[in-house]
Amino acid sequence: MSLSNEALQKLVREIETQAMQAQQQISIVRQQTASKQREMRMAQLTRSELGALPSSTNVYEGVGKMFVAEPIPSLNDKLGKQIKTLESDVEGLGKRLHYLETTAKNSQDHIKQILNRGGGDSS
Repeated sequence: MSLSNEALQKLVREIETQAMQAQQQISIVRQQTASKQREMRMAQLTRSELGALPSSTNVYEGVGKMFVAEPIPSLNDKLGKQIKTLESDVEGLGKRLHYLETTAKNSQDHIKQILNRGGGDSS
């Protein structure tokens, strides 16, 4: 079964478009992952700093333009939940990144196969 040159060109364009979209999404996912990892490091650092403080220390949490007194155990719990959520987000982004990288690689492989078959038919 042989496809016409027009059909091959159309197919290659569609696969190239899919590959470009995957590359754009890869870039976005990498940026999101880096951002989540930064947030997670900040939360972990804050949590470790809180652990070094005596339990009687007054701590405050920023809420908008003001600060609210927060007991250390409560703030530790919030930070723990935030870290777990961020870890989950990073894991999900990692899976998405793997999927997108596989999609981009497969698209490139398909284009090579089409071009090789197209080149082989014309000789």
